[in-house]
Amino acid sequence: MSPATKTAPTTLYDLDREQFAELCNGEPKYRVDQIWQGLYDGLKLPDDMTNIPKKLRSHLAEHAPLALTEVQLQHADKGQTLKWLWKAHDGHQIETVLMLYPDRATVCVSSQAGCAMACGFCATGQAGFDRHLTTGEIVEQVVRAAQAAGDRRVSNVVFMGMGEPLANFPNTWAAVERLHGDLGLSARSITVSTVGVIPGIQKLTEASLPVTLAVSFHAANDRLRDELVPINKRYPIDDLCEAMIAYREESGRRVSIEWALIKGVNDSDRDAKELARIARRTRAHVNLIPLNPTPGYPVVGAAPKRLYEFRDLLEEGGATATVRRTRGLEIDAACGQLAARHRGDATAATEQPVAGPQRRTS
Repeated sequence: MSPATKTAPTTLYDLDREQFAELCNGEPKYRVDQIWQGLYDGLKLPDDMTNIPKKLRSHLAEHAPLALTEVQLQHADKGQTLKWLWKAHDGHQIETVLMLYPDRATVCVSSQAGCAMACGFCATGQAGFDRHLTTGEIVEQVVRAAQAAGDRRVSNVVFMGMGEPLANFPNTWAAVERLHGDLGLSARSITVSTVGVIPGIQKLTEASLPVTLAVSFHAANDRLRDELVPINKRYPIDDLCEAMIAYREESGRRVSIEWALIKGVNDSDRDAKELARIARRTRAHVNLIPLNPTPGYPVVGAAPKRLYEFRDLLEEGGATATVRRTRGLEIDAACGQLAARHRGDATAATEQPVAGPQRRTS
């Protein structure tokens, strides 16, 4: 965190019931319940809670403001995909994506401003790490997206936006508990994604809610994964698989493997064979992801035909796999792209491209 980072203010969704009680000192005790229900059941902001006095509404707005200011909102897929760029109190920017379906909605949230994992094909990883998000900043993303979803209920939340959720475990887990206990999401409908932070997976294994765990693999041998996902040098594949197995056995939840298929890098028949072996060992389901092009990374995603060929190879190898549908192609869809473009980093990255991983020859 930069020494110049401003002290985080107390924001609306950081507060728990006891803290609201302190803010409502002198008011009837039932006011806290009214406020809490308004925030989490009604998805209302204090100014819209007409059942509480105007003076109290003003007091809350002054002492518990929103954490995020909208910088830009993009629409795609005929209005069915929305992507926000938010600015926090200290000027750091994060992204949130809302994906609308006929009878429900999914929200993809950020857990950090920036990311320290340094995966070269990820726009967020190229930008570097700024700071962890607070619990309130994470929860607020979901609430404000849910407000935009209208009559389509948010049924799923995925921690697949900017940042590594398990590197910010305390705030991530507090947000998970708030989403489950107060917004009413099933634990099974909350997905926490990681590039393989084993201590965080172990904490998830010991936690009280069986959320869905997704692991971003992208390479099925340590030599290639060390290049694609540098944290693999600290937590290699064999140890990661053991952590995934332990999570599945303790939680009863199948783990997902995320795999962005990169042309000429991790899309060979041999890659499919190696990945199938890992999927069988961990009894994980593989999600194949079309790679969104990222400025500064001199590779492209595999062709759609190869995605399905790769899936078929996995299934022939005894794994289960799905080609994930890509949304938001006409906007800055990939994690961190909108923030990078807004900062002007995209131009700088193009001028100084990141070296791509080399395809092994043996």
